[in-house]
Amino acid sequence: MKIVIINYGAGNIQSIKFAIQRLGYEAILSNDPKEIESADKVIFPGVGEASSAMKKLKDSGLDALVPKLKQPVLGICLGMQLMCNHTEEGDTTGLGIFDVDVLRFDTTVKVPQIGWNQITSLTSPLFKGINEKEYIYLVHSYYAPLTKDTVAKTDYGIAYSTAFHKDNFYGTQFHPEKSSVVGEKILKNFLEL
Repeated sequence: MKIVIINYGAGNIQSIKFAIQRLGYEAILSNDPKEIESADKVIFPGVGEASSAMKKLKDSGLDALVPKLKQPVLGICLGMQLMCNHTEEGDTTGLGIFDVDVLRFDTTVKVPQIGWNQITSLTSPLFKGINEKEYIYLVHSYYAPLTKDTVAKTDYGIAYSTAFHKDNFYGTQFHPEKSSVVGEKILKNFLEL
């Protein structure tokens, strides 16, 4: 199986690569469109600030490629947020895969949310064998509201989407590669789709 982690200069790609290796697979880091298109599975990570990450994506021409991919694609953290229509962070237009705008948490909660929280309302093959209320690891100041594509939610002052699924596209707000046994199982589920 050919697994490509999109390397566009805005991701914690080594920790994802190591998590995949622990599952017995190898992943290639690449920003080459042909390499990405020929992959069996694509992982679209993201760490940092949305507008600069989107600029890097555009500079490499990958902003046009990602929404057209036909194989399973997993956006992680900022990667998932960039797959949405728009994010308030840097007033950034996203890839428009998930029909929702990403908002900033209000001042009633500590921002960013850093640490462990629970996922509930699990309704995707991504969560096969995962129990309701398992703990996953999050680091973020912005969130995606609940939509028809929401397949997991988390409460942090408000119930919001911690995972999306639409067609061949999946997204997790949490970091599966940092979410211990539960995260590894979710990554394994994605690789076995």
